[in-house]
Amino acid sequence: MIGSTTRQSSLFYVPLARQAVLLKDDLLDPIDALLDDPELISLVRHSLASRSPLSPRTGRPGIAPDRLLRCCALKHLKGWSLRELERELRSNLIYRRFTRFDADPTPNYSTFSRCFALLGEDGTQRIHDRVVAKARQEQVARGRKVRSDTSVVETNIHYPTDSALLGDSVRVLTRSLRRIAEHCAAGALPVVNHALAVKRRLLEINRAAKSLTQASQQRLKDSYGRLLKLTRGVLEQARAVMEDLQAGRLPVVGSLISVLGQEAQLRHFIPLVEKGIAQTQERVFQGNPHVAGKVLSLFEPHTQAIRKGKAHKPTEFGRLVRLDEVENGIVSGYEVLEGNPADTNAWRPALEQHQRHFGRPPRMATADRGYFSAANEREAKVSGVERVALPARGRLSKARAQLQKERWFQRALRWRAGIEARISTLKHPFSMQRATYKGEKGFKRYVGWCVITQNLVSMARTLVRRKARADERKAG
Repeated sequence: MIGSTTRQSSLFYVPLARQAVLLKDDLLDPIDALLDDPELISLVRHSLASRSPLSPRTGRPGIAPDRLLRCCALKHLKGWSLRELERELRSNLIYRRFTRFDADPTPNYSTFSRCFALLGEDGTQRIHDRVVAKARQEQVARGRKVRSDTSVVETNIHYPTDSALLGDSVRVLTRSLRRIAEHCAAGALPVVNHALAVKRRLLEINRAAKSLTQASQQRLKDSYGRLLKLTRGVLEQARAVMEDLQAGRLPVVGSLISVLGQEAQLRHFIPLVEKGIAQTQERVFQGNPHVAGKVLSLFEPHTQAIRKGKAHKPTEFGRLVRLDEVENGIVSGYEVLEGNPADTNAWRPALEQHQRHFGRPPRMATADRGYFSAANEREAKVSGVERVALPARGRLSKARAQLQKERWFQRALRWRAGIEARISTLKHPFSMQRATYKGEKGFKRYVGWCVITQNLVSMARTLVRRKARADERKAG
């Protein structure tokens, strides 16, 4: 059952509550007023109700929508893990008051994890849309100008190598087989632990890869061959166990639910392990490093290798994200892109999303030279954008050079540079450098909440400055 947003304070908490009100936080207090929005709470309630048709009415009381909304914003505002969120809520009176827990017991980290996951990708997008609409209502974001750029957000994986992928494959499949064997009759499913053999093969590969001599390359291939043989053996056993389970030939004497859960794990990982074996065979023994649909991680299979031309980090492993920013630091749109497309393909979706949020095209739109194409300029002007500031690539004609020297164009380019600082702010204070939620849906949810929290902070600071200026005018 969804918790109620109307709560009665404990009689013994009232004296402490009077003192707690005196504790002020210059950032959390204005954000608190922004989150006290019935539509935002209604969106969170709708997401919580999606767990089951009877969730709103039956079952034990769960976390209230307003508390969940504030906990999620606080977590991303501070850059905490779920365990750190649990610890800080238990110990800090200001955070308890901000999240509306007051004297009530706080959930543990696993409850937060399950409830945050219920918000989902679509729920997060709707909450973001509502925050942008609220910024427009408060006249913080008028939508008169927009700047767009793309950046890579890393997934939570170690540096991907074929040998590590095969080692993870053996470990994960063996773990599921061992757990199935625990619920089967004694001796019905013998499982061999290859951890030590795999570790030795990984060390051999690591040593051989440090030298490019012919002898070292031959040792590298020999070690990879032995590692592939181990992986194929475990993979064949996993396939056989799945067939025996489906045919009813494997005697299960323990928990059938646990066995079915591990069978689902095998069904998920086996295709990924097959791809890992195929791409290792192709790269090491066929000499083809460019394999289509390459798997970089068993645990985040949506991870993609992206090259953005950075000297300090030539290849990044994650997903490409498009960000659109309007006035006062409000990120009006975001999108997790598939693969590593050219930035020219991101220009039209950025304008369409701006049109959807503000109901009109911007007066001025700008981006870096990666977005430039004659078609993009024409499309923006046809859609109603008065001034399009996309610097051209290559050698400029006299007319183009004269256009890009005009005052409005130069001012637009200077304003465009500010989105680089916005991306840096998202990645470091708001922890968007690496997404820690699991899976592709979790990745998109994590990016969405980083953007939402950043928008709340930008709105709060803008409103505080506006109020301070109004107070100065009254005093003057």
